Amino acid sequence: MKHKSHERDGFKSKTGFVLACIGSAVGMGNIWRFPYMVSDWSGMTFLIPYILFVILIGSSGVIEEMALGRAAKGGPIKAFGTCTQMRTGKRKPGELIGVLPVLGSFALAIGYTVVVGWIFKYAFLALTGKVAAMGQDMDIIGGMFGSTAKVFGNNLWLVIAVIVTAVIMAFGIAGGIERANKVMMPFLFIMFLGLGIYIFTLPGAEAGYRYIFTIEPKGLLDIKLWIYAFGQAFFSLSIAGNGTVIYGSYLSEEEDLVSSARNVAIFDTMAALLAAFVIIPGMAVGGAELSSGGPGLMFIYLINVFNGMPGGKLVGIIFYLCVLFAGMSSLVNLYEAPVATLQEKFGLKRFSAVGVIAVIGCAVALLIQGIVSGWMDAVSIYICPLGAMLSAIMFFWIAGEEFALQAVNKGRDKKIGRWFVPVGKYVLVPLAFLALVAGALLGGIG
Repeated sequence: MKHKSHERDGFKSKTGFVLACIGSAVGMGNIWRFPYMVSDWSGMTFLIPYILFVILIGSSGVIEEMALGRAAKGGPIKAFGTCTQMRTGKRKPGELIGVLPVLGSFALAIGYTVVVGWIFKYAFLALTGKVAAMGQDMDIIGGMFGSTAKVFGNNLWLVIAVIVTAVIMAFGIAGGIERANKVMMPFLFIMFLGLGIYIFTLPGAEAGYRYIFTIEPKGLLDIKLWIYAFGQAFFSLSIAGNGTVIYGSYLSEEEDLVSSARNVAIFDTMAALLAAFVIIPGMAVGGAELSSGGPGLMFIYLINVFNGMPGGKLVGIIFYLCVLFAGMSSLVNLYEAPVATLQEKFGLKRFSAVGVIAVIGCAVALLIQGIVSGWMDAVSIYICPLGAMLSAIMFFWIAGEEFALQAVNKGRDKKIGRWFVPVGKYVLVPLAFLALVAGALLGGIG
């Protein structure tokens, strides 16, 4: 379909771009699932394979998706179309395939909207003292979450989450997303660091640190550990053929992609580790079961822990503000791919595209509140790894080696070597396929 051309927005600085990418990567996986995985697999036993996979994916998948988006100057649909045009002279096959990661991003954003709505509510409850007022009565704490996470149980805060997200996005890449992440990401790290230091001073925290640094050699022989560690690294770094591609498309050709990808991987891992060093020792202080993960960790178990520790009211406020910033930065990224698609394919103005996506996203999110867990599992198990695999195939196999190296090395003084292509072809693509198969077999690894 023909559409009116429009001037393309973009990031105004490398710092803004990196912070936005970090924001897209730092999310619920870092805060409620990573600490649970570290605990469940005995600390360093999990961290060793996890960090190895972060290095691998950060040096291949993150770079690849950024470079693909920048080279095509568009999201997955335009980028995939560019790749097939280079190979066959036809854009249509690639554009049709590119619809899948866009739909995956939209579906994940809708599910995430429900969760961010919960976070808005709990941040408000913490700020108004209602979280602290629940004390350590597990019936009250559990009842509050039960009444929230049900069919039409959190309508007001879900709508507020959508409105705030839409306002940020309506201001554009530089004026909205970049500016918001320049505020949210530094505050998130500062607040988490402050929480970590405070919890370090509390009696009983040492048991949590001891657990984090535990290594069980026999555990390293368990193939499931490596699969789960890969799954956590894969989804934590936001490699799904959508968000990182679209953010890369807004980046100047003078910027060094390899350096940016390295920074994203480093700071995403730092955020996950900070969360673990807050949550696991915090649970040890409160005498809680360290293997309690999932939504219950965030909205039930940790409230009990916070309300039983000195200064717990302030700790709860800071914690939920951190979680809110992490959730909002990821949600903005997830909605960006479908918003950009409406701009690219139908020529809509930014404000109109954001409005259409926000209305549809809000309506569907309101309807799936009672089944959001199953919704998120289905998307993360199947659509996200498939999108990542397709993106890597398009970049390394369809567009070809010379295109890949040229796209990656633009703006870089020290050129990346030819080793990059075989790593993408013969390591990244099979691993993405493994994530898809393992996720289906094990019931979700993201």
